[in-house]
Order: sequence, then C-alpha cells, then structure tokens
Amino acid sequence: MTSEVSMKSLRTCAVLALASSLIPLSLMAQERPPIIDMHLHTHHPGDIPGGVPALCRPEPCRGQGAATATADESIRATLGQMRRYNIVKAFLSGPDPEELRRWVTAAPGRFIPGLFMLKPGQPGPDVLRREFEAGRLAGMGEIATQLTGVAPNDPALEPYFALAAERNIPVLIHTEGIGPYLPGFRSAAGNPLLLEDVLVRHPDLRIYVENSGYPFLGEMIAMMYQYPQLYGDVSTITWVIPRSAFYAYLRGMMDAGLGKRVMFGTDQMRWPEAIGWAVQAIEEAPFLSEEQKRDIFYRNAVRFLETGGQGAKGR
Repeated sequence: MTSEVSMKSLRTCAVLALASSLIPLSLMAQERPPIIDMHLHTHHPGDIPGGVPALCRPEPCRGQGAATATADESIRATLGQMRRYNIVKAFLSGPDPEELRRWVTAAPGRFIPGLFMLKPGQPGPDVLRREFEAGRLAGMGEIATQLTGVAPNDPALEPYFALAAERNIPVLIHTEGIGPYLPGFRSAAGNPLLLEDVLVRHPDLRIYVENSGYPFLGEMIAMMYQYPQLYGDVSTITWVIPRSAFYAYLRGMMDAGLGKRVMFGTDQMRWPEAIGWAVQAIEEAPFLSEEQKRDIFYRNAVRFLETGGQGAKGR
C-alpha cells in the first residue's frame, strides 16, 4: 500500500511539474508585482568580448554571468529578463539614437529613452532640444561626464540642466565614488555635494543620482534632506560590490528616513542576468518591509516620474 501511495504521489508531482512548465512566461511574470527599472542601457559599446564575466569591485574579485556578444543578443535577452520579472517601464540610456529607437520600437511604451553623455557637447543641448520636441527622447542621460573628469557643477553642463528644468525632463546622472577604469575618471568629481549649485539654480529639476552617490552616504543624506527634488537609484551596487556593502549603504539610507526617495535600477549593460541579481538583492534584504520593497521597486519611481500614481495603489 505504501509503495502504491508513493507511486501516485510521484505521478502527481510529475503532472504538476509538467503543467507548470507549460504556463507561458508572460503569465508567470504577471504573478509578480510590477517593477520600474530606472537605470537600464542599450548594448553598451566598448572593448568587452562576448562571454566576459560582469564587473566587480573591489579587486581582486570575480564577476558573475557572461557578457552578450551582439546588440541583437542584448536586446533579446534584456527583454526576456524584463518579462520574467515584470519590469513594466525602464529609463533606457544609450549613446546611439538609432539603437535607442530600435529598443523603443521593439517594446512600445516600455522605455523612457535618453542619450548617454560622456562629454559636454556630445550631443549638444540644441540637438537634445530637437529630439525632445520631436518626441524621440523622454529623459536626459545618463550624464556620465564624471567618467571624463567633469563634475556636475561644471559650467559646461549648465545648458543641459536648464533645458531639462525648462521641459520638465527627468535626469539621470553618474555622481558617485566608483566607476569604470578610465584615465579621466575622478572619484572626487562624484561627490554629491557638487550637485548643490545645480539644485539651487533649478529647484524644480527632476534629477536622480546613480547608486545614490555610493559610497558618499553622509553627503547624499545631507543633499536629499535639503533638496526634496533629489532622488537616488540603487543600480550597479546591487550586484557589482559585495552584498554586505550594498546592504550597509541601503540600510543607512533607510535609517535616515529616505525610503520614499530611493528607486530601483539595474544598470544592465552587457549582462542581462544583472536584472535578476538586482531584483534578488532587494527581495532578500532582511531589513526591508514588504511596503518598503514596493516603494523601491515601483512606487517611488511613479512619484518621481509624475505618472499620477497609475497602478501604484495597493501594489
């Protein structure tokens, strides 16, 4: 009798497993609450061969995953991850306008496209204005001029902030202490305090800082206390640094009462698996309540983007 019961149990488990495997991925994703990714990239250019592990800090360390080899692979794998985790909207940054339009066409309504900027003048403010007026861009950035040594309070960036404030365009800026190994990169140029002049001149500017200024915790808290229009994301630090370091930083933001101004991001560039790593890092944070997780994953971005709270209530 015991043997017969065991065989029936095994057959039942097998049937359930088969049924589960036949459920479309889109339906499985719908079981997850919606997520907004405030920091996503098109196929990031650069000398990164396909298959290379992801970035990691601090050296020596070993990254996870494997870099995509082509732009086609990047878009296909990224959209697959977005469907899997029910990422319904993403701020998408890339240096190539044509590539941005390709992503937008592939997933209508899902992206907020913005041009990646490494140096002031590339592209120029007039070019951006035309793109905004034509409806081809909806965000500004990532402004990544820190990678070439240009701080956020540099006068060369003022026309961009003025344009964003005028048109009420959301702005993503790389202002933090870590970045890629480039000869012009300066950690000191990423101190969030250098944003103060910008925020004083443009009190209505909608701007958020990559990785919430990591590791400048005290400086970022001071700035966010003083300037309520300033938000932060948690993107690369969800997977590029040790989980313990990320949790210590995020907990500092939460303990400071800033849980309504921290937004989710992945900074996915060439490693689509990073989307899952980032989601997991928030879901597994032992000090976050379910309410706080929903704020980070979704509600804070809804508020920042001024979408009128559509779909946020009760999710």
